[in-house]
Amino acid sequence: MLKQLMVGCALSLLKLLAVLPYGFVARFGDILGYLLYQLPSKRRCIVYTNLKLCFPHWSEARYQAVAAHHFRHAIRSYVERSVQWFSSAKKFEKLVEIKSEIDLSDPNLPPTILLGFHFVGIEAGAISLNYALKRSCGALYQPMSNLKIDRAAKKGRARFNAQMISRSDSARTILRMLHEGTPVMLASDMDHGSRNSAFVPFFGMQACTLTTVSRLAKAAQAQVVPFIGEVLPNYKGYRLKVFRPWENYPSDDPIADTRRMNAFLEEQIELMPEQYYWVHKRFKTRPPGAPDLYDVC
Repeated sequence: MLKQLMVGCALSLLKLLAVLPYGFVARFGDILGYLLYQLPSKRRCIVYTNLKLCFPHWSEARYQAVAAHHFRHAIRSYVERSVQWFSSAKKFEKLVEIKSEIDLSDPNLPPTILLGFHFVGIEAGAISLNYALKRSCGALYQPMSNLKIDRAAKKGRARFNAQMISRSDSARTILRMLHEGTPVMLASDMDHGSRNSAFVPFFGMQACTLTTVSRLAKAAQAQVVPFIGEVLPNYKGYRLKVFRPWENYPSDDPIADTRRMNAFLEEQIELMPEQYYWVHKRFKTRPPGAPDLYDVC
C-alpha cells in the first residue's frame, strides 16, 4: 500500500514538473543527482566498476569525475521523464534539435530498424524520432514490474502514435511490422542474458550482447539506421542524431555484425562517456567459469 502511494506521488510530481520551464526541471534533476551521488550506493559502485573495466588507462581523478557527472545525468534523465511523457507536443518539439542523415519524412522509406543505444537521452531521442517520422512506428520496450509506472511509461512513449511492443513477444510482431513497411525502434546494447546473445568485445571486455538486430534485419531484408539521443549542455534540451544506414549490413555472420554494432557504440561513447548508462550491469552475464565482476557492489 505504501509503495503504491509513493509511486502515485512520484507520477503526480512528474506531471507537475511537466508544466514548469524545462531549465528548472533539468537543474532540479541535476542537483538531485549530485546529492544522491554523495551517498554510498550499489548503483554508484556499478558505475565506477563499469568505467574501470572499460577504461583501464584512465586516472583515478577521471574515474571520479566521469562517475559523478554520469550519476547526475542518470538521475536527471528520470526527472526529465516529466517533460518527455507529460508536456505538450509544442513544448517538447522546441527542446529537440534534429540532425538526420536520412529523410525521416520519406513516405517510401524501405523496411527500417531504427537502432537506439542506452545513452541518458534515449527516451527523448526515441520519442522525438517517432514524432519526426510523422507516421506510426513500432517501439520495443521492457515491461516494468510496477503496473502504474508501466502504464505511464507506455502511454508517454506512445504519445506520438508509437506502437509499443513488449520484449517478451517481440520477434514475430517486429517482423510483421517491418514487412508491412512500419519502421521499428529497438535497442540491443544491454545484457539480457545468454539467450539469443553472444559474447563479443566491448571496450576489450567480453560482453554478452543480443544478436537480434542482425537476425531481424536479415529476416525482414531491412536496413539498420542507428540513432542517438544526446543531452545538450547548459540545459538547452536534446539533440537527436540519426545516422545513415549501415552498408553491407547484415552480413551472413550475426556475431560479426554484433561486434560491428558494439564497435560503433564504442566510438559514440568516446565522444561523451558521461552520458552512457553505466548504472546498468553491462557485464552481468559472464562466460563459463568467469568471476562475477560486481561482487564488490
